[in-house]
Amino acid sequence: MANFITILRMIIAFVAICLLFFQTPACYITAFILTIIAIWFDGLDGFVARLLNESSKFGAVLDILGDRVVENIYWIVFAVLGWIPVWVPLIVVTRGILTDGVRSIALEQGFTAFGSTTMMKTKLGHFLVASNFSRGSYAVTKALAFALMILCNFPFATMNLFLQGADPTLSAQATAAWGTFHNVCIAICPFAHFCVYAAVAFCVLRGLPVLIESKRFFVEDKKN
Repeated sequence: MANFITILRMIIAFVAICLLFFQTPACYITAFILTIIAIWFDGLDGFVARLLNESSKFGAVLDILGDRVVENIYWIVFAVLGWIPVWVPLIVVTRGILTDGVRSIALEQGFTAFGSTTMMKTKLGHFLVASNFSRGSYAVTKALAFALMILCNFPFATMNLFLQGADPTLSAQATAAWGTFHNVCIAICPFAHFCVYAAVAFCVLRGLPVLIESKRFFVEDKKN
């Protein structure tokens, strides 16, 4: 069940991101809701795995794979749409390739990214990479960045055209509510961009210990 949730999370994220190419309020609202669901599923799969005692190395790898797929498609599409600089997905994707390559070597020797058999041995490395605090903080930062960036780039122009052609009575009420929503979205834009850059900083900071501590695996391979 946990692995099914992880796979479903990736599918939901793909649907959400595809909707962003349609400049309509309905598509963006749906994309926002699906993004929230995908974010919720990120924690749900781990909870279900522990609840049903489905924890396994395959599940751990699939969970990381799911995280990687979801974050990469959001960053890449955000850059394609011109919402963020192109260097953001370049850094995230490069970091993911490097750390996942190292973790695959560690997995061959019985070590996982997180949990009791984590490859992280130093206290600092364990705190930055494998601790619940670090993982949770990074997840929350990414979640805020993904969800808020959708709101910041909401297709207000399309909705304004719709309101202009609507019934005058309805239009007046809707325009007032829409104006409030518009102001809220504008107000959160600086924080949304802060979350983007904070997520990139977290990404790099959590990736460095993995690369630094991976040296011992390559040394052991040479000995063997």
